[in-house]
Amino acid sequence: METAAGAVPPIAARAPEVDEREFRRTMGRFCTGVTVVTALDEEPVGFTCQSFTSLSLDPPLVMVSSSNRGRSLPRIVRAGSFGSNILSARQEAIGRRFATSRPDKFAGVSWQASPVTGTPRINGALAWIDSVVRDVIPGGDHTILIGQVVAVHHTPDAGEPLLFFDGEFCDLAAGQPGRGR
Repeated sequence: METAAGAVPPIAARAPEVDEREFRRTMGRFCTGVTVVTALDEEPVGFTCQSFTSLSLDPPLVMVSSSNRGRSLPRIVRAGSFGSNILSARQEAIGRRFATSRPDKFAGVSWQASPVTGTPRINGALAWIDSVVRDVIPGGDHTILIGQVVAVHHTPDAGEPLLFFDGEFCDLAAGQPGRGR
């Protein structure tokens, strides 16, 4: 079913309201990987993101969703390019650091500039995807960022992925599933 941009499908207009806390708890049951989305806007910027996915193979596109309350997203859009660093289980501290609003997120974090766009590439990540901003789409209290992939890199021996489940970082290989509500 196709709707005009911004039009509410008829069934959605009649649907009952969903409790925000229950929606959050329910969606928390979906396990995701953890990325740190980075850019260079005069200085390095970035944020931890679980809402990251491959969108298209032809052309190669990725999608990131970020809260509208964050300060990094406008700077990433202004920079025009971004890196998506897929964290390993050994990088939980980095995931936690970039999930805060602290101004010095990169302090003590080992990284190098992408050879294509210059975006920060976090050392030790499982993989890294370099993208240029293609589309910025409003999505409720979040913004959807679509990037055209211009370079990729993965490290086969970087270990297991850092996961996010039930509101917590977890390492299933180490037997540390989330808190299990």
